[in-house]
Amino acid sequence: MQIFTTVDELRTWSRAQRCNELGHGVALVPTMGALHAGHASLIRAAAEARPGCVAVTIFVNPTQFGPGEDYARYPRTFKADCALAEREGATVIFSPSVEEMYPAGASTFIEVEGLSERLDGLSRPGHFRGVATVVAKLMIAAEADLAFFGQKDAAQVAVLRRMVADLRLGTKIVVCPIVREPDGLALSSRNVYLSSQERKQALVLNRAIHRMEEMVAAGERLGSTLIDAARGVFAEEPDVRVDYIELVDWETLWPVLTAAPGTLFAVAAWVGSTRLIDNTVIS
Repeated sequence: MQIFTTVDELRTWSRAQRCNELGHGVALVPTMGALHAGHASLIRAAAEARPGCVAVTIFVNPTQFGPGEDYARYPRTFKADCALAEREGATVIFSPSVEEMYPAGASTFIEVEGLSERLDGLSRPGHFRGVATVVAKLMIAAEADLAFFGQKDAAQVAVLRRMVADLRLGTKIVVCPIVREPDGLALSSRNVYLSSQERKQALVLNRAIHRMEEMVAAGERLGSTLIDAARGVFAEEPDVRVDYIELVDWETLWPVLTAAPGTLFAVAAWVGSTRLIDNTVIS
């Protein structure tokens, strides 16, 4: 496995893949590092789709963090990340410096209007501007034809799908299922921030999701009823502060009145000082 730190290195490698005997394009797995089993599932999926042509990026992107957020303390475990990525089928690691991704004087950013102000974008102003900008840069640098993301970041997926469509980028977004701990907690690099007590409290996110799924399975479709039921579950953990509980159209992130196939039910909450998200798609 090779490690690249410049865009030129990554692009040269990517173009070489199209000249090999298979003529494969590149599968891209953008990450901020602190890799876990959820990331591993993305890398495996990418390796199945484009064997020998998988680029995993490890870059903690400063432009998607707001003032007072955890950019400085975000977990950085590069050596372990490289080992996991190689084990799961990565061909190269792209780990650029901030200066490589944002050259001196850089003034170009991507704003997906409307979508960027909904769900997580409402809670974290400017977050999706940073996400869209860095992902576009990575897609262009890798000249990737596939890019893999997890469903846990469903709002991010909606923003990136719109960005790719609007800019006519030649990259297809592939969404992989949420990976959970045995007790149901969605895997997140930020789970390491949780104390043992907060780790137990964090399970309320999955319980709220599960309660909604049970109600839909029993025939309930009214959004307000589903949201009220989820709020009742969160009330069982008074120390957990709800950010949002929403039933939305996954393409637009606009709230909808009734649950239908493809509808996204998403929650976010603060557990101690850690903000966690979870969701499910109505089947």
